[in-house]
Amino acid sequence: MKKIIKSALLVLCSVCLLTACEDDRDSNPTLQKPTEGSLVLNTPAMTNAVCDLANSSVLNFTLASVPNYGAPVYTNYEMEVSLSADMSNAEVIATTPYTKIEVDAATLAATLTTMETDKGKTEADFPIEIPVYFRVRANVYQNAGSAIDGYETISNTVALNKVHLLYSLPPVTTPDNLYITGNFNGWDWNSSLTMVQCYDGANVFWHMVWIDESGIKFNAEKAWDGGEVGYAGLHSITGDLADQIVDGGGNIASSNPGWYLMIITTSVAGRDIVYDAQFNKPTVWLMGTATPGASWAELEDGCDFTVPTTKDGDFVSPAFTNDTSGDGGLRAYVKIPGFDWWKSEFMVFDKKIVYRGMGGDQDRIQGVAGQKLYLNFATETGDIK
Repeated sequence: MKKIIKSALLVLCSVCLLTACEDDRDSNPTLQKPTEGSLVLNTPAMTNAVCDLANSSVLNFTLASVPNYGAPVYTNYEMEVSLSADMSNAEVIATTPYTKIEVDAATLAATLTTMETDKGKTEADFPIEIPVYFRVRANVYQNAGSAIDGYETISNTVALNKVHLLYSLPPVTTPDNLYITGNFNGWDWNSSLTMVQCYDGANVFWHMVWIDESGIKFNAEKAWDGGEVGYAGLHSITGDLADQIVDGGGNIASSNPGWYLMIITTSVAGRDIVYDAQFNKPTVWLMGTATPGASWAELEDGCDFTVPTTKDGDFVSPAFTNDTSGDGGLRAYVKIPGFDWWKSEFMVFDKKIVYRGMGGDQDRIQGVAGQKLYLNFATETGDIK
């Protein structure tokens, strides 16, 4: 009897052990690679009907089937669009974890317009009616991060054969701001120089900048976002010191390191922003009753500042000939070709350089005969002493 009970217990333990092993395998399933053709995109019901994007808000697509990966994974579906049936030059137009994919009609219209203009069409060629092709690309993720290599799946291609497309790109405008970074500040956009707009010249920017053999770049944003402009991005290079500006590995560099009055004039040609650059002598001028002539004459002899030979040095004015008083005050400016002096003036307030730019008249700062105005364009600071 004892032997029978012992044998029964052994059988029972074996069954429990087997069940435990099977449960363990079930809780740790193996990730399977998807089979070819397992990701299927439904053909849209309106594949041969006219699809007017201007009068649509969302285009809906659905997946008929999705891959079985054999394990719980996060799947991300990317809808791609192309003008070619072979899906060459495809772009992602929507991303979702769901099998119902919504494509924003306005975004699609802008994307297709860009694709057509890249092929040579102009605004005058629109509206047009074209076939457009779509497919879905699926990737899996087990945790937050990048997709798991080797498990990407691509669906079949479907078409909308009659997409009515208006010219759907917003107008290109010149930037409101330009920022300069370079070797002078360790290529740090956070400490970049903000270029100054000329009064009555929103498309004309200037700043004093130190340019050496490593060079500078500028951008409408304080970021390395692909919009930065280097040597090749300049449409033209003119000015007193233009012959010293060279290509420094893609940067705007100098064969003679030093200070430059850099002037950028922006304009629009087609869908492109054009940057014309001037590099002039870095001359700052004193103006007003502090000068010998006290006549408010531009570029008065003996009224230009000394220019530092280092990137952190001060520009220093000649000693004031007269006390300033009343409405005249102490004034300083750089000369931008084609603009009156006051359209590029600036002054020191609380030891900070403040530019008039597009703003109104600046407050008056007074000076005493014998004092000088000190300006540091690297730190945007100054002093009167």
